[in-house]
Amino acid sequence: MGTLHTWRKAYGALKDSTKVGLAHVNSDYADLDVAIVKATNHVECPPKERHLRKILLATSAVRPRADVAYCIHALSRRLAKTHNWTVALKTLIVIHRALREGDPTFREELLNFSQRAHILQLSNFKDDSSPIAWDCSAWVRTYALFLEERLECFRILKYDIEAERLPRPSQGEDKGYSRTRELGSEELLEQLPVLQQLLYRLIGCRPEGAAVVNYVIQYALALVRSIS
Repeated sequence: MGTLHTWRKAYGALKDSTKVGLAHVNSDYADLDVAIVKATNHVECPPKERHLRKILLATSAVRPRADVAYCIHALSRRLAKTHNWTVALKTLIVIHRALREGDPTFREELLNFSQRAHILQLSNFKDDSSPIAWDCSAWVRTYALFLEERLECFRILKYDIEAERLPRPSQGEDKGYSRTRELGSEELLEQLPVLQQLLYRLIGCRPEGAAVVNYVIQYALALVRSIS
């Protein structure tokens, strides 16, 4: 079992290094492609901040919309092609971080892209290379459902509920601000179903089995819980 695990780790590292080499040679977006591969590699740890920062910079407001669209396409391709739960999870984390911390153009382009291709629909994803991978794959599917619901919530509400809950120290507030506090009864009733569905997805993100003690899943779960 140990030998097989070591072989799989070595094979994953080889695939990552090959993709980095191909990106340097074949891509017009070489720096971005390399950052995406390195941020979502097979190493079982959260994406490194230096690679995430390059991705956020590549999707900032000062960059052409075509660059943002390319980044989303590259992340979608990474998700679609991988059968490794670590790569899939780290790709979802990159998307989540970009939604939380990136320029609104990323979210807008992701919404446009999701109307043509279902980037976050991973209901058939599975990594059956080991019992641990099987448990972690289940959580990857759950996390993708949460992110999909989060995006749908923005599409309907027209504002980002997670961003709205960030502290606003300039106004002297200790707790996160929520726009729902200012809604009238009629507006609240209109928005309540999608908010309830998002809450349902959030509650469903409770990991099980080997996923409970996995550090990368706990990292992603901390991002999920920040919305509550």
